[in-house]
Amino acid sequence: MKGIHAGYANSGTLELRGVSISLAGKPLVSGTSLVISPGEVVTIMGPSGSGKSSLLAFICGTLAPVFHVQGRTLLDGADITAIPVERRQVGILFQDDLLFPHMSVGENLLFALPKSAGNRKERRKLMRMALKEADLAGYEDTDPATLSGGQRARVALMRTLLSRPKAILLDEPFSKLDADMRENIRGFVFRHVVERGVPTLMVTHDAADARAAGGRIVHIGHSSNGLIQ
Repeated sequence: MKGIHAGYANSGTLELRGVSISLAGKPLVSGTSLVISPGEVVTIMGPSGSGKSSLLAFICGTLAPVFHVQGRTLLDGADITAIPVERRQVGILFQDDLLFPHMSVGENLLFALPKSAGNRKERRKLMRMALKEADLAGYEDTDPATLSGGQRARVALMRTLLSRPKAILLDEPFSKLDADMRENIRGFVFRHVVERGVPTLMVTHDAADARAAGGRIVHIGHSSNGLIQ
């Protein structure tokens, strides 16, 4: 066992090839192509309704069938466009942490671990290591409802990382945090995805989020053809 970092050594690129998305004949995303390298954080910015969240849903496999889509998503060189959501190995963080309310903090983390993570003892060791890394050692039996917003955000990230994704999507993940907490959690999230070498795609309305990510910033809009850097 190599601890919580195990499973990230072979992270590859996340690639979009000619992705177009439309709804009821209205183009949202047109001919988008993008390559995100291991450990790179790319930010997409654009107005509401420009297709940012629809693009993330297409990548992770949850886009509703009412949308018309062309193009492909490749992860670590493999075409994942048509495979089931649970097999894509794509993690996503939303503005809501979506922790399971009927589970303790530790149970939330254990739920994310893949079967390959080892036996019960090894899995609990990984869970406790994740809590320590999130500065939440000793919180495994805690009710998530009693945590602060920042604590919940850290647990949500560690749960995503414990699932060992080959790519991570961030959908306005900091928008509900106050200014001081936002800066702290941004640093926590970006540091962890970069350390693990996971290609990461974030959508946000906030220019400060984009600058903090430290990577490429691209713009998407109804008047553009795909992404504009």
